Amino acid sequence: MSRQKRTSATAFASRPAKAGSDERQDGALYSAEERRRRDESVWTIVQGVLAPVQFFVFIASLVLVIRYLTTGEDAFAADLSIVGKTLILYTIMITGSIWEKVVFGRWLFAPAFFWEDVFSMLVLALHTIYLVMLLGAFGTVEQRMLVALAAYATYLVNAGQFIWKLRAARLQAAETRAVMA
Repeated sequence: MSRQKRTSATAFASRPAKAGSDERQDGALYSAEERRRRDESVWTIVQGVLAPVQFFVFIASLVLVIRYLTTGEDAFAADLSIVGKTLILYTIMITGSIWEKVVFGRWLFAPAFFWEDVFSMLVLALHTIYLVMLLGAFGTVEQRMLVALAAYATYLVNAGQFIWKLRAARLQAAETRAVMA
């Protein structure tokens, strides 16, 4: 990567969320203003509801995909579950980008969630490849299911990233309450 491209990428990733917002302290996930916007946003609740729904659909779909790959049965049910998981993924990605805009002042790649968003793009790409294979009749059913498994593996890593950040946010809130007490 050229020096100019590296500099541009670094500047893009580290830009402040919004002019005039207070700074994060010591690597904190949210500034006080971002935390306020997060707590007041309906999109925080939407994300909090969609995330476990997506996880439960993922579990059911994973069972159906593995069942198909091991027995050759119920390809239609597996495909239907993957399409459902993908639609929920698109929904959570769209509402998540709205959440980031409200909280951080940018649609995606806010510094606090930069790597989670990068990995989310990989998850989204693999799910989209699956849809293209299904709707375009590309590859075999087994190949399509293997793409779904790759998408699901990346989804698990990405979900882990977000759980880690949720824990960090809770620890930050607890520290803030302790300091203010």
